[in-house]
Amino acid sequence: MTQDAAAIAAETARLRQTFEGEGAAVVDADILLSADTLLDLYGEDIRARAYLTTDPFGGEMVLRPDFTVPVVEAHMRNHADPARYTYAGKVFRKQEDHPERAHEYAQVGFEVFDGHDPAGADAAVFAAIAKALDGLPVTPVTGDIGILMAAVQGLQTSDTRKAALMRHLWRPRKFRALLDRFGGRTEVPPSRVALLEQADPLAVVDQVVGKRSRDEIAARITALRADAATPPISDDEVALIDAILGLRETAPNVLSALRDIAVDLPAIAGAVQALSARLDALAARGVAVDALAFEGSYGRTSLEYYDGFVFGFAGDAPDIPPVATGGRYDALTARLGDGRAVPAVGGVIRPDLVLALRGDV
Repeated sequence: MTQDAAAIAAETARLRQTFEGEGAAVVDADILLSADTLLDLYGEDIRARAYLTTDPFGGEMVLRPDFTVPVVEAHMRNHADPARYTYAGKVFRKQEDHPERAHEYAQVGFEVFDGHDPAGADAAVFAAIAKALDGLPVTPVTGDIGILMAAVQGLQTSDTRKAALMRHLWRPRKFRALLDRFGGRTEVPPSRVALLEQADPLAVVDQVVGKRSRDEIAARITALRADAATPPISDDEVALIDAILGLRETAPNVLSALRDIAVDLPAIAGAVQALSARLDALAARGVAVDALAFEGSYGRTSLEYYDGFVFGFAGDAPDIPPVATGGRYDALTARLGDGRAVPAVGGVIRPDLVLALRGDV
């Protein structure tokens, strides 16, 4: 796909002006960013696709793979609440598995920091992006990572197992394997059983195995024994997690189903209420929530800093990536603000894909 640079620049300007019209201040972000903490905040997909380099004075650096983290860093320094920002520029990502995709492309974003009305902020970002895409052949889909997170935290199992599941929320296959193992659905490897049955397991291992010291091996064996002594997650609770992940309906129908699930899994009640408030806020902004798609597993392969509302707008053409994506990332602000969180939500649009959907190629 070959596009005119002037056309992309014009579309970029149009989109940014749209968000400025929503009260957003224009911010800039450096193209070359410190990699010390930044890459830890992204999912493994983006970490693997980042362009890294070394600066003799600044240490390891990365070409900007995304705008949200540097915008949050800037916001957490000025302590404004509420605040709205927009930005535009290129991001850079390797495409080793998909060489036909662009290695660098423009993004235009809209971020809202609002600790007073999170539901209203969710609706404001979604509605602004929908408005910017008005007339294009796109279909929106929504989800909520926060519901799954609340469900995992509400399981009747050890904190260690909950932490493992939370760590792999964004890796569906690993999450599934862990859930099956913790639920007693998969057999423990015979070699592990034999090792843990030893009175002194360390007697059968070397002083160092690979890069692990004897103390590290001892700690791992202790953790494995504690896990083996932990009762399995009940079939009923596993079924509730599966029910959440399997939701794929219009948002009002999903809300009704989640309210039923909350009877047996009360831990999700707060997240379900947040979804209800969000749908009300979306409807107040003219979004047709009765037809709005919701998927329980949506967003699980995207950025790992999302921890609530997630959404995307996909074109009808199967060979074109989503033209816009976004979500809520409250925990990210706490990590970058030394524990001081400011509820935040945002989204980005790719102007090149807007042009492609219009046929302006």
